[in-house]
Amino acid sequence: MLDLSGRVAIITGAASGIGAATALAFADAGASLVLADYAPDGHDIAGVIETAAAKGVTAISQAVDVRRSEDVDALVSTALHRFGRLDIVLANAAIARKVAAAQLDDAAWSDLIDVDLTGVWRLFRAALGPMRAAGHGRLLATSSTVGNQESWTEHVHYSAAKAGVVGLVRSLAAEVGPDGITVNAIAPGIIETPQTLDAANSLGALGIGATAESQPIRRVGRPDDIANGFRYLASDEASFVTGQLLVIDGGRTLVR
Repeated sequence: MLDLSGRVAIITGAASGIGAATALAFADAGASLVLADYAPDGHDIAGVIETAAAKGVTAISQAVDVRRSEDVDALVSTALHRFGRLDIVLANAAIARKVAAAQLDDAAWSDLIDVDLTGVWRLFRAALGPMRAAGHGRLLATSSTVGNQESWTEHVHYSAAKAGVVGLVRSLAAEVGPDGITVNAIAPGIIETPQTLDAANSLGALGIGATAESQPIRRVGRPDDIANGFRYLASDEASFVTGQLLVIDGGRTLVR
């Protein structure tokens, strides 16, 4: 079940959090990995590579800035050159920046949208050619509950980008379904990741902890909770699932 043996997957934002957890979930399922990250904050993707390799799969990494089409195109070229195929891409790279709406200027808006929404499209666009030629593929993205089900003050640009991912997924799924390609996204709720632990731009440890008891499942999410969803969407078992937003939030949006 949920076997990815013989498949090749690209994951952006793979050095930590949801990206790293999904890389290891895909490795457990037998997929070969091309992992990308742009990490001036010091996350070490080498540890993810070593752990994946210990599971018996081939994993390589490449530095990628998803704001640069040439970087994203080179990432896809690396996968094809190294493995001869590309089956799965997960556009997971994203940033969060806390800015009150009154101070949100054009530069701050554009910078975040360029990573969190346009970066998803750049990766999807680069993968479409080889996937269409092969007659199959899985395009996956990380959205958020604040892009569809709930709000997040002082993060309107982040919320807009994550809502844009949902629209991209739905319309692209309808267009490329005849080519054998499915397109889906996951909307995580509050997940304990390095980004969410950043108190300056997100909830911080205290904010994360304060949410646990208000959720039907009395804990916050772990990266593995989202990784398991992506493993399903990448698998043959999800071959009839496309254009969907899978909410994984511990029931948080049921009670807000």
